[in-house]
Amino acid sequence: MSEDPVVDPIRVLVADDNESVRRTIARLVSSKAAFELVGVATDAEEAVQLGSRTQPDVALVDVQMPKGGGVRAARELHECSPGTRVVALSGSSDREGVLEMLRSGAVGYLVKGPNADVAHSIMAASRGEGVLSSEVAAGVIGELSDRLTVQHEQEESHRLKVSRIEGVIEDRAFTIAFQPILELPTSTMAGVEALARFSGEPPRTPDLWFEEAWSLGHGLDLELAAAQMAMEAGPVMAPGVFLAINVSPEAAVSSRFSELVLAQACTEALVVELTEHAVVEDYDILTRSLDLLRQKGVRVAVDDAGSGYASLRHILRVKPDLIKLDVSLIADIDHDRDKLALATGITSFAREVGIKVLAEGIETPAQLECVAALGVDYAQGYHLGRPGPLPSADPFDSRN
Repeated sequence: MSEDPVVDPIRVLVADDNESVRRTIARLVSSKAAFELVGVATDAEEAVQLGSRTQPDVALVDVQMPKGGGVRAARELHECSPGTRVVALSGSSDREGVLEMLRSGAVGYLVKGPNADVAHSIMAASRGEGVLSSEVAAGVIGELSDRLTVQHEQEESHRLKVSRIEGVIEDRAFTIAFQPILELPTSTMAGVEALARFSGEPPRTPDLWFEEAWSLGHGLDLELAAAQMAMEAGPVMAPGVFLAINVSPEAAVSSRFSELVLAQACTEALVVELTEHAVVEDYDILTRSLDLLRQKGVRVAVDDAGSGYASLRHILRVKPDLIKLDVSLIADIDHDRDKLALATGITSFAREVGIKVLAEGIETPAQLECVAALGVDYAQGYHLGRPGPLPSADPFDSRN
């Protein structure tokens, strides 16, 4: 007959600041041949130190003990002794406390008292089984059920959002409006800015549509679809009139965007606008991508200049052909000395290095007069023309 295999005892660590509880559990563990007591601790810090040194199979830790409690002990034991399964001990069945311990890595939660079957819990935990006192099981199951319901609702919401964005891209469920850009001081049309307009639900501004698309992994697809639709107007534009298209830095570095732009018949008429609000992860990659477009005559504009602390750094790194003064800077510029001073500084810098300047958001004759006096090269805004169908390239009166 073959002998029964020798089974190593389950190595147990006990941590509790209550001396009576600690001694009682330690005696129980020591009295069982199936267990080996490797140490006792009175606080979370000592428990982690002992656990790191002894690498127990199971650690019984008090939720409320000093120096971080069971939460700290569970988290740090998981890091320093990954094979240790933590069972929380508490005098309370508080649901939040239970969930916090489980989130911290505990595999079980026992409420102290005469009904607590510590030996059974150690055995179950050593096998990788979950352990919950009957006092807390119902609450945890209810909580998990609620969370599964929320998770399902979130997944369904995400699925619907993805489906909606994919439909917008596939069906081109948006239009392109064109806002005229005037050359100053002649008030002749120098170009147009292409602006995407969405009519689908929910009603919201274009920037929110693009933001959601990026969050769902379809931002590049939507930007390319909008850019392509805008550039389809290129063949019907008058000679000498440029088309400005908005693009994020993420899209600008994409080979798909470069291929789309370089496939156009008249790249010299294109201006790529980069918004300052979008974070540039790597300027070296961005400038290389833009240089590829510039070799074919594409010009680069920095949008929203003057709206954030990074304006000058952004301009210096991108080295644009055109700087667009942000609408927040143009608003009240005719009687706000601080805004006027900032716009003056940017315009002077641009003139010094050979960069054109465009003031956007012109809504009053006074604003137009003010930026013209600064020597701004171009202007756009509701006072000069609202976004709409591709306008005529004939000169027109800026007062209309």
